[in-house]
Amino acid sequence: MIIKWMFRGLTASLLCYSLLSHAQEPDVLLLKTYDESQDVTGWLMSEKLDGMRAIWDGNTLKSRQGNNIVAPQWFLDGLPPFEIDGELWTKRGDFENIISIVRKQTPDNRWQTIIYNIFEVPNQSGGLLARLAVLRNYLAEHSSAFVKIIPQKRVRSSSQLKSDLAKITALGAEGLVVRKPDMPYHSGRSDDDLKLKQYQDAECTVIAYKEGKGKYTRKTGSLQCQLLSGLAFYIGSGLSDQQRESPPNIGSVITFKYYGLTKNDIPRFPVFIRVRPTE
Repeated sequence: MIIKWMFRGLTASLLCYSLLSHAQEPDVLLLKTYDESQDVTGWLMSEKLDGMRAIWDGNTLKSRQGNNIVAPQWFLDGLPPFEIDGELWTKRGDFENIISIVRKQTPDNRWQTIIYNIFEVPNQSGGLLARLAVLRNYLAEHSSAFVKIIPQKRVRSSSQLKSDLAKITALGAEGLVVRKPDMPYHSGRSDDDLKLKQYQDAECTVIAYKEGKGKYTRKTGSLQCQLLSGLAFYIGSGLSDQQRESPPNIGSVITFKYYGLTKNDIPRFPVFIRVRPTE
């Protein structure tokens, strides 16, 4: 495939993105990034699953963006008559496959591989474990093969936290979540619900392509991207050979990981992860 190498301004990119229609986003729990200065000893720790966020309000299954998720009726019939929040997930490193299953408007038998992994039971009383116990008690009487509660583990020390993060990342996990156990349910972000990764991640808009060299001649060598701040930079790592042949569209929003910032505030060693789904 011969790529036409041209630069399109940020205005056109943002216009394309703004034209995407989104439903009203539900008011849900969100995570802040862990700061090593914070003492989280005694908090609860769990794996951060790299799946698709799904919010069940007792009647309807919706995405983080507030769009309906078209799940099989047998799947919906197995959900409780109260709110739960979690990730639709299959296994580590399977994000693109999960999205292809969940976004299909006519659900197929691949839904049998999906597990609804629950990390929160919104608007129940008590701390996190008490809220999760509401679902655990319900499942004891209404067993389900596809609704699971994400295991929670106590943080004993900062060294244990770092060790567990390194171990689970080596197994292909995205990272960890740590939460203050005695806090009542709340939506939005707070210092009581944190995510930990061995790298940082962010989103940017693709605004142009840069042709590759050598084996990537006449293919995409890197993506020129722009942050909301207006800063533009290139991402060349993480693209598959297929993505270099057919790169993400100009104007698409992508997720990338990086390892700190340079003195000019440019993401250090940026690596492409995925295109953000447009739901």
